[in-house]
Amino acid sequence: MYKVLLSIDADEDRAILAAEAVAALPGNVDVVILNVFEKFTVSDGEARIDSSELYDEDAYPDSVTTAAQILESAGIEPEIRHEHGEPTETILEVAAEIDADTIAVSGRKRTPTGKAIFGSVTQSLLLSADRPVTVVMGD
Repeated sequence: MYKVLLSIDADEDRAILAAEAVAALPGNVDVVILNVFEKFTVSDGEARIDSSELYDEDAYPDSVTTAAQILESAGIEPEIRHEHGEPTETILEVAAEIDADTIAVSGRKRTPTGKAIFGSVTQSLLLSADRPVTVVMGD
């Protein structure tokens, strides 16, 4: 069985693209859908909020449900995971844990300046992964 780690963020359109691409893979496919709630800390000098205060293991974005429905329609029963951490690091850790054959993500086109300022999880995965990364491009 071919094991796919499908990383989904909150963007519904990109989730649809990625789930449809994974659903179209030939043969027996085992899919784990992963959504990562990104770690952060915000402070205004007086008050401080840490992402761990907001993280709810059972509260993932609608895009995850949409991706799961697409896969289920194709006869694939995905496992759904919601983790708290740095996205690239968490995706790579889960991929290793489940021994994924590939990591599937949906990227988006960015200008070179946008990549430099905001970074890119997809770009980081491509540079850091020890297994194939399948990227489905959206807008």
